[in-house]
Amino acid sequence: MAAMLDKTYNPKSTEKEIYQRWERSGFFNPDKLPGKRTKPFSISMPPPNVTGELHLGHATGLTLEDIMTRYHRMLGDRTLYLPGTDHAGISTQIMVERLIAKEGINRDKLGREQFIERVWDWKKQYGSRITEQIRSLGASCDWSREHFTMDATLTKAVQTAFIKMFNDGLIYRGLRIVNWCPRCSTALSDLEVKHVATTTKLWYIRYPIYGTTKYIVVATTRPETMLGDSAVAVNPKDKRYKKLMGKTVVLPILEREIPIIADARVDMAFGTGAVKVTPAHDPLDYEIGAKHKLPIINVIGQDNHLTKEAGEFYGKSVQETRLEIIKRLEEGELIERVIDYEHNQARCDRCNTPIEPLISQQWFMKIAPLAKPALQAVKSGKIKIIPARFEKTYFHWLNNIHDWCISRQLWWGHQVPIWYCDSCQTPTAAIKKPKVCKKCANKKFTQEQDTLDTWFSSGLWTFSTLGWPQKTKDLKLYHPTSVLETGWDILFFWVTRMIMMSLYFKKEIPFKTVYLHGLVLDKDGKKMSKSKGTGVDPIPMAEKYGTDAIRLSLVLGTKPGQDFRLYEEKIAGYRNFINKLWNVARFILSQDRKPTKKLTLKSLADQWIVSRMQEVITSVTNEIERFNFSEAGTTLYDFLWHEFADWYLEISKVEKNMTVLHYILEQILKLAHPFVPFVTETIWSVWHGPAKNKMLMIQPWPQTDKKLVNKTAEKEFRLLQEFNTAFRNYRSEHKTPSNLIEPVVLKGNKKTIQLLRNHLEIFRTLSKVLLRNSDEIEADRDMHNKPDMHLAGVDCFFPAYKKDEAVAQKEIFEISSYIQKLEAKLTNENFLKNAPPQIVQKVKNRLAEQRAKLKKLL
Repeated sequence: MAAMLDKTYNPKSTEKEIYQRWERSGFFNPDKLPGKRTKPFSISMPPPNVTGELHLGHATGLTLEDIMTRYHRMLGDRTLYLPGTDHAGISTQIMVERLIAKEGINRDKLGREQFIERVWDWKKQYGSRITEQIRSLGASCDWSREHFTMDATLTKAVQTAFIKMFNDGLIYRGLRIVNWCPRCSTALSDLEVKHVATTTKLWYIRYPIYGTTKYIVVATTRPETMLGDSAVAVNPKDKRYKKLMGKTVVLPILEREIPIIADARVDMAFGTGAVKVTPAHDPLDYEIGAKHKLPIINVIGQDNHLTKEAGEFYGKSVQETRLEIIKRLEEGELIERVIDYEHNQARCDRCNTPIEPLISQQWFMKIAPLAKPALQAVKSGKIKIIPARFEKTYFHWLNNIHDWCISRQLWWGHQVPIWYCDSCQTPTAAIKKPKVCKKCANKKFTQEQDTLDTWFSSGLWTFSTLGWPQKTKDLKLYHPTSVLETGWDILFFWVTRMIMMSLYFKKEIPFKTVYLHGLVLDKDGKKMSKSKGTGVDPIPMAEKYGTDAIRLSLVLGTKPGQDFRLYEEKIAGYRNFINKLWNVARFILSQDRKPTKKLTLKSLADQWIVSRMQEVITSVTNEIERFNFSEAGTTLYDFLWHEFADWYLEISKVEKNMTVLHYILEQILKLAHPFVPFVTETIWSVWHGPAKNKMLMIQPWPQTDKKLVNKTAEKEFRLLQEFNTAFRNYRSEHKTPSNLIEPVVLKGNKKTIQLLRNHLEIFRTLSKVLLRNSDEIEADRDMHNKPDMHLAGVDCFFPAYKKDEAVAQKEIFEISSYIQKLEAKLTNENFLKNAPPQIVQKVKNRLAEQRAKLKKLL
């Protein structure tokens, strides 16, 4: 026989062992699941950075993904939850650079080949940290199919994808303005740039109007970039500058003549309404320059120092140049005024360094041809986004998208598979070095040094991890994947790109549903920050309260796409639910641990709880199918705590029915397993044994049995609940001693009264009252007064008792208890059927005596 449940649940001592059992069973692998499973269900885990540690964003997604996975596995589907990690080009390179810096060396000193070797060494040593943390959260993913974006198979997929898009004309190399991070020494996409509110200075600079003594004043936060100015721009509707449009100004310091142009994109409310145009160093200026065919003068280099085009400032840092420019302008009385100014400064999302917009030779992907089918996939309903309001955001972004800068000046990542002919510089896209140049027959080549943006490989994730470009069994079976679950904040980073890439390469959608979870905030509704001490680390919280409590705190009370608050008290509250579930199971299994097979219903309470169980099964199942995970979990939470534990378990102390207790416990454990897998599997293994084929994770999902739905029983039991609750409240308000069973005289609706009196023992146990029908006793003063309460057509009278007579109270209690026992005997069909008539009469006589005796005391 299986061991008994411990007095208290200790997650710290059981969770690791439970997960190891799951993993050893092989059931995370859909190929090894028992039974005939034909319908596939698949989820690709959004790959966390290999450099990272588990945070609440990961924990939220992993929990939701695992709920879906465990549900579909129990539902009988061929369920695949595919895990993996991302090589995180910039983040990993920064981390390893810091590591070797402690040795007094840098990557340039090491060289590319040795530096990459050091990164791989680091990955081998620390790369498994995040996957172990994923395991600790209970994610039931198929580790045999785990992938890393720099794996050989995924590298081949990336190279194949690039080559096809290059040959199809969708990838090109060009000189365009990009976001440049001086610290990371690489170009970044718009999505890798964050905007931080920053207070700086706004300089109002006088630009002399050519051939006059007048000037036009422009406002700028970056006076050093004026060395690359190609024009001054005003809005064509700005009446202040009507007469100046078409004239020229003399660029201060460099004494270069530049035009005054009109462009509708100029904000008339900014500064003086006149702005300097520096096409090489501002994205908007670049667009204005392209329209007006202005020269592009690149005065700031990738090293954050001035170029030769900056003239005498060549070689100076940006900061040095700014100070020198300001000094020169002040000496020439060309600064009209300086004010404090707050604006959103663009910074690198990885290292927080201010971004320098630069003209740079980079690789770009044409997005317009890819955006149209991606838009149609959502508009047609082939892909459903939850919540639906993000569809509007999705459409807006795709309709206004720019070409994607996909090249990075990094060493860690997928090297661009382009080979330049050493003779004619003709580029050839190929996985391996070409043997001969098709243009000039040269046989010597040099590979492009840039690597690809990490999001390029991530964009192929749903199908590259299933074996593409090979036509594998997994690819045929599990793609398109069923659901993509991720945070709403990377809808554009990743989700949109996956849709475009899958439609282009596979001619099919990558997933059928996109579920976007909200971001986790602190208890005050602010974004969590470790530096400010407002972060909640899921690992120590799980060690303190248990992983299941963490999982519930991340799901219950949340809505898709809506940010939510999380704090330690909330986690502690859900630990109480875990303990409640444990104690309920322990109470039931302490009665009888042998699972019962046939369900028998003996009482109204049995019929009620089993009927309610059917409704809960239906509700939880439907809510999960509709992706309403919070509602599903809350339904189960309320049923276990407020119906099964608060009512039926208490009644079972009077009307014990092990078949019902076991049935309800089994359904609860199954329904709760996707949400709280550790505690449910622990209870199940003690109850059913630890054998692999008996594990809860592969048990069939509960099915609603309509034959067990009994609306009449539910209605009648609700009446019992209402009266019990009312009696409890009355006793509490009147401070009735807890050991006193108090008589209640009922008058009114005979059908209701009969229903109540059919369950005397329930009232005696739950609300400590002794039910009396007014027809059975002589009318007294209490019956002529206003009833103490009126409920469901029944007047209820609580006869007064002498509260200061302790002896009388004790006698009333003892007589009341005896009366309840006698009444129970006389309502027992077996007793009435089998006992001799004289014995039955004797009990009736004794009951009448005790009732009379009690009446005198009241």
